Amino acid sequence: MKKLVFPIVILMLALVGCRPNGVFEKNISIPEHAWNSQFKPSIQFTVEDTTSLYRIYVVFRHTDAYRYKNVWMTITVQPPGDFAYVNRKNLTLATDERGWLGSGMDDIFEHRILLDASPSRFPKKGVYTFTLAQIMREDPLEHVMNAGIRIEKVTN
Repeated sequence: MKKLVFPIVILMLALVGCRPNGVFEKNISIPEHAWNSQFKPSIQFTVEDTTSLYRIYVVFRHTDAYRYKNVWMTITVQPPGDFAYVNRKNLTLATDERGWLGSGMDDIFEHRILLDASPSRFPKKGVYTFTLAQIMREDPLEHVMNAGIRIEKVTN
């Protein structure tokens, strides 16, 4: 019995150590890969630590057939018990020189785009709701697979 305990404890520690520390990411699938402006994915994130700094990213996944070098979005953040903040962003996905800026595999590309250059704090504990909306002229926006939010705790 003692011979089994040590390997099990080592395995459990290895599994716990492999998880990303301080990272939250949730992506919502876009129905039929056509993002209608009325479809607004909503993601909830619970804040316990109000002293740490965080980086917030928008995650955008599309096929190679996506027709634009950018995507215009509104990102609404609803803090617990407070007014919602609405950010309108033009997110660059490609350039003429480099092509797609995100990581790609076959004909699928994923972008993790930092919203603000400097990290920020969440001022209150509780549930924060992020709502994403595409505001492009094309509606529905074709060849979009997923949209989401990634939040990383800044470590020294």
